[in-house]
Amino acid sequence: MPVRENLSSILKNIPGSVTLVAVSKTKPNELVMEAYAAGQRDFGENYVQELVSKQEQLPKDIRWHFIGHLQSNKVKYIASFVHLIHGIDSLKLLKEVDKQAAKNNRKINCLLQVHIASEETKFGFSGEECFDLVKSGEIEKLANVNVCGLMGMASNTEDETRIREEFRGLKQLLSRLQELKPEIKILSMGMSSDYLMAIEEGSNMIRIGSTIFGERDYSK
Repeated sequence: MPVRENLSSILKNIPGSVTLVAVSKTKPNELVMEAYAAGQRDFGENYVQELVSKQEQLPKDIRWHFIGHLQSNKVKYIASFVHLIHGIDSLKLLKEVDKQAAKNNRKINCLLQVHIASEETKFGFSGEECFDLVKSGEIEKLANVNVCGLMGMASNTEDETRIREEFRGLKQLLSRLQELKPEIKILSMGMSSDYLMAIEEGSNMIRIGSTIFGERDYSK
Protein backbone atom coordinates (compact mmCIF):
# COMPACT_ATOMS: atom_id res chain seq x y z
CA MET A 1 0.00 0.00 0.00
CA PRO A 2 1.78 3.17 -1.18
CA VAL A 3 0.69 5.35 1.74
CA ARG A 4 3.48 7.91 1.22
CA GLU A 5 2.61 8.30 -2.49
CA ASN A 6 -1.11 8.64 -1.73
CA LEU A 7 -0.44 11.33 0.88
CA SER A 8 1.92 13.19 -1.40
CA SER A 9 -0.60 13.16 -4.25
CA ILE A 10 -3.39 14.56 -2.02
CA LEU A 11 -1.15 17.25 -0.52
CA LYS A 12 -0.11 18.39 -4.00
CA ASN A 13 -3.76 18.95 -4.88
CA ILE A 14 -4.86 20.93 -1.82
CA PRO A 15 -3.94 24.44 -0.63
CA GLY A 16 -1.48 24.79 2.24
CA SER A 17 -4.24 26.40 4.33
CA VAL A 18 -6.20 23.12 4.42
CA THR A 19 -5.48 20.63 7.23
CA LEU A 20 -5.49 16.99 6.16
CA VAL A 21 -6.75 14.57 8.81
CA ALA A 22 -5.73 11.01 7.86
CA VAL A 23 -8.60 8.75 8.96
CA SER A 24 -6.90 5.66 10.35
CA LYS A 25 -9.93 3.83 11.78
CA THR A 26 -9.66 0.02 11.44
CA LYS A 27 -6.14 0.43 10.02
CA PRO A 28 -3.13 -1.22 11.69
CA ASN A 29 -0.43 0.79 13.46
CA GLU A 30 2.07 -0.11 10.72
CA LEU A 31 0.08 1.89 8.16
CA VAL A 32 -0.31 4.80 10.57
CA MET A 33 3.47 4.76 11.02
CA GLU A 34 3.99 4.82 7.23
CA ALA A 35 1.95 8.01 7.09
CA TYR A 36 3.77 9.35 10.15
CA ALA A 37 7.14 8.67 8.51
CA ALA A 38 5.92 10.69 5.52
CA GLY A 39 5.31 13.67 7.83
CA GLN A 40 1.60 13.25 8.61
CA ARG A 41 0.69 14.24 12.19
CA ASP A 42 -3.12 14.67 12.22
CA PHE A 43 -5.00 11.36 12.45
CA GLY A 44 -8.72 10.71 12.88
CA GLU A 45 -10.45 7.84 14.67
CA ASN A 46 -14.14 6.92 15.01
CA TYR A 47 -14.07 4.51 17.94
CA VAL A 48 -12.97 5.43 21.45
CA GLN A 49 -11.44 2.05 22.28
CA GLU A 50 -9.37 1.99 19.10
CA LEU A 51 -8.27 5.59 19.60
CA VAL A 52 -7.12 4.94 23.18
CA SER A 53 -5.20 1.85 22.10
CA LYS A 54 -3.44 3.64 19.24
CA GLN A 55 -2.64 6.69 21.36
CA GLU A 56 -0.91 4.46 23.90
CA GLN A 57 1.19 2.67 21.29
CA LEU A 58 2.05 5.37 18.76
CA PRO A 59 4.26 8.52 18.87
CA LYS A 60 3.17 11.15 21.36
CA ASP A 61 3.38 14.07 18.92
CA ILE A 62 0.45 12.73 16.87
CA ARG A 63 -2.57 15.06 16.99
CA TRP A 64 -5.55 12.76 17.48
CA HIS A 65 -8.93 13.85 16.12
CA PHE A 66 -12.08 12.08 17.29
CA ILE A 67 -14.39 12.17 14.29
CA GLY A 68 -17.08 9.62 15.17
CA HIS A 69 -20.29 9.84 17.17
CA LEU A 70 -19.13 10.41 20.75
CA GLN A 71 -21.21 9.14 23.67
CA SER A 72 -21.07 11.23 26.86
CA ASN A 73 -19.96 8.25 28.97
CA LYS A 74 -16.89 7.71 26.75
CA VAL A 75 -15.50 11.26 26.90
CA LYS A 76 -13.41 10.51 30.01
CA TYR A 77 -11.29 7.96 28.13
CA ILE A 78 -9.96 10.48 25.58
CA ALA A 79 -10.07 13.74 27.56
CA SER A 80 -6.42 13.59 28.62
CA PHE A 81 -5.00 13.67 25.09
CA VAL A 82 -7.52 14.29 22.27
CA HIS A 83 -6.51 17.22 20.03
CA LEU A 84 -9.90 17.98 18.46
CA ILE A 85 -13.39 16.49 18.84
CA HIS A 86 -15.29 16.91 15.55
CA GLY A 87 -18.71 15.58 16.46
CA ILE A 88 -20.25 17.70 19.23
CA ASP A 89 -23.96 17.27 18.54
CA SER A 90 -25.57 18.48 21.79
CA LEU A 91 -25.02 20.96 24.61
CA LYS A 92 -25.12 17.99 27.02
CA LEU A 93 -22.11 16.42 25.29
CA LEU A 94 -20.25 19.74 25.23
CA LYS A 95 -20.81 20.12 29.00
CA GLU A 96 -19.44 16.61 29.59
CA VAL A 97 -16.31 17.41 27.52
CA ASP A 98 -15.89 20.58 29.60
CA LYS A 99 -16.20 18.58 32.84
CA GLN A 100 -13.68 15.91 31.78
CA ALA A 101 -11.29 18.53 30.37
CA ALA A 102 -11.33 20.33 33.73
CA LYS A 103 -10.42 17.07 35.50
CA ASN A 104 -7.40 16.81 33.19
CA ASN A 105 -6.50 20.49 33.55
CA ARG A 106 -6.96 20.98 29.79
CA LYS A 107 -8.97 23.06 27.36
CA ILE A 108 -10.28 20.75 24.62
CA ASN A 109 -10.86 21.97 21.07
CA CYS A 110 -14.30 21.09 19.71
CA LEU A 111 -16.30 21.42 16.51
CA LEU A 112 -20.10 21.60 16.45
CA GLN A 113 -21.51 18.95 14.12
CA VAL A 114 -24.22 20.24 11.82
CA HIS A 115 -26.63 17.88 10.07
CA ILE A 116 -26.40 18.98 6.43
CA ALA A 117 -27.20 15.69 4.67
CA SER A 118 -30.59 14.36 3.63
CA GLU A 119 -30.05 10.98 5.34
CA GLU A 120 -31.65 10.61 8.75
CA THR A 121 -28.75 8.46 9.99
CA LYS A 122 -26.31 11.33 10.39
CA PHE A 123 -26.04 13.18 13.70
CA GLY A 124 -25.81 16.88 14.39
CA PHE A 125 -27.51 20.19 15.12
CA SER A 126 -29.71 21.84 12.53
CA GLY A 127 -28.24 25.10 11.27
CA GLU A 128 -30.64 27.15 13.38
CA GLU A 129 -30.03 25.08 16.53
CA CYS A 130 -26.32 25.62 16.07
CA PHE A 131 -26.75 29.37 15.57
CA ASP A 132 -29.05 29.63 18.61
CA LEU A 133 -26.55 27.74 20.79
CA VAL A 134 -23.69 30.06 19.87
CA LYS A 135 -25.92 33.12 20.30
CA SER A 136 -27.23 31.93 23.70
CA GLY A 137 -23.93 32.51 25.53
CA GLU A 138 -24.03 28.95 26.96
CA ILE A 139 -20.67 28.12 25.39
CA GLU A 140 -18.95 31.01 27.18
CA LYS A 141 -19.90 29.44 30.54
CA LEU A 142 -17.71 26.42 29.75
CA ALA A 143 -14.12 27.33 30.64
CA ASN A 144 -12.50 24.08 29.48
CA VAL A 145 -13.75 23.78 25.91
CA ASN A 146 -12.75 25.82 22.91
CA VAL A 147 -15.47 25.74 20.25
CA CYS A 148 -13.43 26.59 17.19
CA GLY A 149 -15.46 25.45 14.19
CA LEU A 150 -18.08 23.33 12.47
CA MET A 151 -18.13 19.84 11.00
CA GLY A 152 -20.54 18.39 8.46
CA MET A 153 -20.98 15.34 6.24
CA ALA A 154 -22.67 15.68 2.87
CA SER A 155 -25.29 13.25 1.59
CA ASN A 156 -24.01 9.96 0.23
CA THR A 157 -25.09 10.64 -3.35
CA GLU A 158 -23.70 10.97 -6.88
CA ASP A 159 -25.55 14.30 -7.22
CA GLU A 160 -22.71 16.81 -7.21
CA THR A 161 -25.09 19.79 -7.20
CA ARG A 162 -26.70 18.62 -4.00
CA ILE A 163 -23.36 17.94 -2.31
CA ARG A 164 -22.13 21.42 -3.23
CA GLU A 165 -25.34 23.01 -1.91
CA GLU A 166 -24.91 21.20 1.41
CA PHE A 167 -21.28 22.31 1.72
CA ARG A 168 -22.17 25.87 0.70
CA GLY A 169 -24.90 26.01 3.34
CA LEU A 170 -22.41 25.01 6.06
CA LYS A 171 -19.94 27.68 4.88
CA GLN A 172 -22.71 30.29 5.04
CA LEU A 173 -23.57 29.18 8.58
CA LEU A 174 -19.89 29.53 9.57
CA SER A 175 -19.85 33.08 8.19
CA ARG A 176 -22.97 33.96 10.23
CA LEU A 177 -21.44 32.47 13.38
CA GLN A 178 -18.18 34.36 12.90
CA GLU A 179 -20.11 37.63 13.33
CA LEU A 180 -20.97 36.42 16.86
CA LYS A 181 -17.76 34.53 17.64
CA PRO A 182 -14.83 35.37 15.32
CA GLU A 183 -12.68 32.52 16.72
CA ILE A 184 -14.96 29.95 15.04
CA LYS A 185 -12.68 29.35 12.05
CA ILE A 186 -12.42 25.63 11.28
CA LEU A 187 -14.72 24.15 8.65
CA SER A 188 -14.26 20.37 8.68
CA MET A 189 -16.00 18.99 5.60
CA GLY A 190 -14.96 16.72 2.77
CA MET A 191 -13.94 13.07 2.69
CA SER A 192 -12.28 10.78 0.13
CA SER A 193 -15.12 11.06 -2.39
CA ASP A 194 -15.80 14.80 -2.21
CA TYR A 195 -12.87 16.64 -0.60
CA LEU A 196 -11.94 18.69 -3.68
CA MET A 197 -15.53 19.96 -3.95
CA ALA A 198 -15.54 20.68 -0.21
CA ILE A 199 -12.36 22.78 -0.51
CA GLU A 200 -13.86 24.71 -3.44
CA GLU A 201 -16.86 25.45 -1.20
CA GLY A 202 -14.73 26.72 1.69
CA SER A 203 -13.52 23.74 3.71
CA ASN A 204 -10.20 24.17 5.53
CA MET A 205 -10.05 20.70 7.11
CA ILE A 206 -10.64 17.42 5.26
CA ARG A 207 -10.97 13.89 6.63
CA ILE A 208 -9.52 11.29 4.27
CA GLY A 209 -9.18 7.57 4.89
CA SER A 210 -9.48 5.15 1.98
CA THR A 211 -7.68 7.41 -0.51
CA ILE A 212 -4.63 7.26 1.78
CA PHE A 213 -4.83 3.80 3.35
CA GLY A 214 -6.94 1.83 0.85
CA GLU A 215 -10.43 0.43 1.27
CA ARG A 216 -11.47 -0.76 4.73
CA ASP A 217 -12.14 -4.35 5.64
CA TYR A 218 -14.85 -4.25 8.30
CA SER A 219 -14.96 -8.05 8.61
CA LYS A 220 -11.88 -8.09 10.87
